[in-house]
Amino acid sequence: MSFDNLLLDRDGAIVVMTINRPKVLNALNSQTIDELRRAMLECTGDDQVRAIVLTGSGEKAFVAGADINELAVQTPTSGREHALAGQHVLDVIENLGKPVIAAINGFALGGGCELAMACTLRLASDSAKLGQPEVSLGLIPGYAGTQRLSRLVGKSKAMEMCLTGLPVSAEEALRIGLVNRVVPAADLMAEARKLAEHFARSAPIALRYIINAINKGLEMPFGAACQYEATLFGLVASTEDMREGTKAFLEKRKAEFKGR
Repeated sequence: MSFDNLLLDRDGAIVVMTINRPKVLNALNSQTIDELRRAMLECTGDDQVRAIVLTGSGEKAFVAGADINELAVQTPTSGREHALAGQHVLDVIENLGKPVIAAINGFALGGGCELAMACTLRLASDSAKLGQPEVSLGLIPGYAGTQRLSRLVGKSKAMEMCLTGLPVSAEEALRIGLVNRVVPAADLMAEARKLAEHFARSAPIALRYIINAINKGLEMPFGAACQYEATLFGLVASTEDMREGTKAFLEKRKAEFKGR
């Protein structure tokens, strides 16, 4: 597949996707959002892809926000459709069934913060800044930012970040649970790849069911979520990977998972 605003680097079971609009700090326009959708769906349909690293080009920004030129001309109808289209793509990423690691190499603001939150895990460089500054434009987050942020950091902190529009540092993002790790900027991609390599060696069906259990379970009553988890446990217990994993443990060797 060819893209104008995305760079794809395939290394075995790992795909590195780089949003490539450095002149506008990798701002998300409609074309970039659609390219992300197509690239992610291509990866989910490829059984050889086990993990994805998502980052931004250059040293300043992961994604500095949405494309203001597009936002400025929205009408009530087109604005709603614009938000729904972005939400759909971020839902695809969140529920891809394969780990998507956000390597946040700089500003992750507005749509960039929303994109990072839709990823499975978030690694941030020590110089990164994350936030939802839409209120400064007379807007609100539109790619489910109010919803994912409150689920990640809690209602009070989400209210503060969205109402003030002020960004937080990488260290503060780690403290409140918005990112999983903070690493020196020079080590960011190496650490992201190391994590992706770990996932590439893991059992892909088990990874997919864990992602499903957590994402879906959070939206269910606790009892229903436990029943859903038990169903997934039963399904994964029938896989060749489960038999290989338990056998390898008993034989004191490394398991070789095939995704079957």
